[in-house]
Amino acid sequence: MTSSFSNLSLAEPLARAVAEMGYESMTPIQEQAIPVVLTGQDVMGAAQTGTGKTAAFSLPLLQRLLKHENSSTSPARHPVRALVLLPTRELADQVAQQIALYAKHTKLRSTVVFGGMDMKPQTLELKKGVEVLVATPGRLLDHIEAKNAVLNQVEYVVLDEADRMLDIGFLPDLQRILSYLPKTRTTLLFSATFSPEIKRLAGSYLQNPITIEVARPNETASTVEQRFYSANDDDKRRAIHQVLKTRGIKQAFIFVNSKLGCARLARSLEREGLKTAALHGDKSQDERLKALEAFKKGEVDLLVCTDVAARGLDIKDVPAVFNFDVPFNAEDYVHRIGRTGRAGASGLAVTLVSGSDARLVADIEKLIKKKIDLEAVEYDEDQPRGRINDGRRAWREAGETGDGRDAISSGPRRERERERGDFRGGRESRETREQHRGFRPAAVSRDPFFEKPYEASAGVDAAPAWEAAKSAPRSSVSANIKPKRKVAALFKAVSPETSTQ
Repeated sequence: MTSSFSNLSLAEPLARAVAEMGYESMTPIQEQAIPVVLTGQDVMGAAQTGTGKTAAFSLPLLQRLLKHENSSTSPARHPVRALVLLPTRELADQVAQQIALYAKHTKLRSTVVFGGMDMKPQTLELKKGVEVLVATPGRLLDHIEAKNAVLNQVEYVVLDEADRMLDIGFLPDLQRILSYLPKTRTTLLFSATFSPEIKRLAGSYLQNPITIEVARPNETASTVEQRFYSANDDDKRRAIHQVLKTRGIKQAFIFVNSKLGCARLARSLEREGLKTAALHGDKSQDERLKALEAFKKGEVDLLVCTDVAARGLDIKDVPAVFNFDVPFNAEDYVHRIGRTGRAGASGLAVTLVSGSDARLVADIEKLIKKKIDLEAVEYDEDQPRGRINDGRRAWREAGETGDGRDAISSGPRRERERERGDFRGGRESRETREQHRGFRPAAVSRDPFFEKPYEASAGVDAAPAWEAAKSAPRSSVSANIKPKRKVAALFKAVSPETSTQ
């Protein structure tokens, strides 16, 4: 095994592209997977997120596809020969960009198709013919049904982030897509974890795969410093400000559990003077790509996102990740903090834990097999604290000292006593405490309209509306009974005297 790309037997166009991208030493997954894929064997690869899995399968695939490259303009000469399936649009776009960079000195064509975008430009690219197709399962099925993508000549299939595809319910789509492919093919499955579902999937579609594991499953990167801070929901934004200031952090991911919470947090941080963008599933694809691009360029300091951004996004030199909400699924914690400390760089992962998160933290502790110690955030004095939050904090601190009476009076009951203006048990009055603190109540603004004396209206002699209604003649017929309609008679009415004659 070699550890240098320069010693790897890559074709000259690929070796030149790798050198231009600054690749020198291979990561463990690349060192073990590339030689195996070059032989055409099926592979099950597991590695920590951010260890270069894309290059591990892209470079050997392109190497084996070079025998098909040609300069013909006929689409028939450029059928799809390699299919790469990914769970999210952002990850598909990122992998497609990497493959295009690796193949830029070759005549191999590649494109990407994913949802949230108009199908027409994607259809035009597919009609021209491509050797490498990167796709999300749902949009690929749309193109298959529209006869835009023909997969009967596919030689290589890559299922990247396969565990995530199963988590979000893509298994039926994967089964349909794989049914369109030739039986004889090379299948590569890459995943951050090897769950029982992943092993069943591999058993169904891989032929005698070579298993490559370069790290213990669900292991976090050793280059990431993990800190867990105790903070209630009202103090979490303040904690983020404090950590950013103390550590001198300029950019960070902030993960939340819901789309609504993501949007609200982004707006709040923006109002507090931080350049912020939101990234979640309800955003259009154009908005999501613009947010990512702005973050990559440094135009945005904080990218507030849901777990749609937890997998595979490779943005270099992101110094920190904040878990504003502890993830519901412990495995998502591993993927979230993998957005920092990539490719050997150091990073910081901060998780803000409230009182209701004890079970979720215990799940993370069990998964990563490390003892988690909660720390208190040391706030600067110039940062104001919320009155109610201080009461709860005092209640907790007094409770730890064992003084039950003080704990009760320092907690929510004390807040209610403040509102009433007195403290029982010989405590000083509200006015005395406010004088000691230099408290000055704010002047209450009053509407001058309510201070004016009563003035009669101009029509003072007119009878009040209720008197007018009382004097109005009341009909004996109920208002619910409709009057009879007058209809013209066809014949003149005959009197009884006339009819007897």
